[in-house]
Amino acid sequence: MIELLTSAQMRAIEMAAIESGAVSGGVLMERAGRGVADAICAHWGQGGRAVVLCGPGNNGGDGFVVARLLHERGWTVRVHAMSDGAGSGPDAAQARARWSALGAIAPLDALEDSWLAPRTVVVDALFGTGLQRPLAAPVWQLLTRAQARGAVLVAVDILSGLCADSGKLRAEGGSLSRPVDLTLTFESLKLGHVLDQGGWLSGPVSVLPIGIREELAALAQSSQLARLVEGPALDLTKGPGNKFTHGHLLVVAGGTGQGGAARLAARAALRIGAGLVTLGCPPEALAENAARLDAVMLRALTDAAGLEALLTDPRITALCLGPGLGLDAHAARLVATALESRRALVLDADALTLIARDPALMALLHQGCVLTPHGGEFARLFPKLDDRLRDTTTPGPAFSRFDAARAAATQAGASVLLKGADTVIAAPSGRTVVHAALGTRAVPWLATAGAGDVLAGLIAGLLARGADPVRAAETAVWLHVECARAHGPGLIAEDLPEALPGVLRSVLPHVPQAGA
Repeated sequence: MIELLTSAQMRAIEMAAIESGAVSGGVLMERAGRGVADAICAHWGQGGRAVVLCGPGNNGGDGFVVARLLHERGWTVRVHAMSDGAGSGPDAAQARARWSALGAIAPLDALEDSWLAPRTVVVDALFGTGLQRPLAAPVWQLLTRAQARGAVLVAVDILSGLCADSGKLRAEGGSLSRPVDLTLTFESLKLGHVLDQGGWLSGPVSVLPIGIREELAALAQSSQLARLVEGPALDLTKGPGNKFTHGHLLVVAGGTGQGGAARLAARAALRIGAGLVTLGCPPEALAENAARLDAVMLRALTDAAGLEALLTDPRITALCLGPGLGLDAHAARLVATALESRRALVLDADALTLIARDPALMALLHQGCVLTPHGGEFARLFPKLDDRLRDTTTPGPAFSRFDAARAAATQAGASVLLKGADTVIAAPSGRTVVHAALGTRAVPWLATAGAGDVLAGLIAGLLARGADPVRAAETAVWLHVECARAHGPGLIAEDLPEALPGVLRSVLPHVPQAGA
């Protein structure tokens, strides 16, 4: 399991280790600095030129350790610090003193451009996870200047200017043109490495052990830590039985000319293993849908009373509403009827807009529901939470997409999947996971019309098979990205369900490969 910590949680496990007597703060600082120096040498050799930028706190202390160890390994090292050391904690002060016996400490504004040449390694040990306010323009511009001149940029713990809890950039003046070359963090990833701008700006992130894994495990047992989605959360194999054993999904579609989105969802649900999928639509849309569907069954659905009658069949185990549904009063009554049935339910697209408009529909949400908003839909559903997401003035850790999704799930009494490259999935219980389509898993070609409808169908198909909402959502999101990766650029939404069998073959045990 890969945990995602807040800055407060990281401080808590460090303090637990120190207070237990197992380790001192100075030893932790030495381990952190040694890990960074080892990583720099592994990436850029046993000798070179480095500029270490040290802040006033413990992150700066780590930097002084890095400078000393690189110097001992033959590197030419310059150190520039934000302060004269007054007010630093004892561990950082000791690290500063040990470097002072070897070399000078210059102020930040004394760094000449000649020291920012290509291949110079610039170590950002300014603030790390301790930043509680916007980074001043001169400090941030020093980092942007280093990158612009071709220097290698290495962040200690997290890039200074990024909020470690939200990934929001809190810096004044300019921006980096590309991610940092390497981020080296300690014991666990932080939420800011994968959320918001942090997911891009952090670049490749390596986690370095510093000997406090036991304290991290104890925290994980006593609280609900965020977790990074690493793969399917469900066993996707099928056991014996007939089609009804594996669930029956009903996708409720809109009228003539509006069925494409619902058809995408239905096909995805069938591919993910729902035993049966029925698409219910107005009678006048039957011919249009029949021309495009074979294995998906069709059912005429005139009104909410017809849906209520259809749901007397207990073999219908889940529903999907929203893709192409429409926004009129008829569609709103269908959503209400579906919610009143208390079936497992995915609500997407038009259904989310209808719920945002009508508090009575919001009140019908229950724990079997999964809401799948993108940013605009989230703003309509939860405007006060969206206001907090956009707030850049409040000091301290910024309100994050993680916080917003978790609060929304509690408010709605239903699971919420907040879409993005940093997708956050939260249950009403507080259980929350993050899926990061970053680095080698980045799939910008997934931003195409209809891709969200396919995701809704994948989740709904897994709900029909009996999965709980969060596990269904996180498995579907992971598979969604893997299908996009398998296809590659040029993807359109119709390609996603067709890529799924190959992805499933790669993750399911004991499935013979084609031609074997």
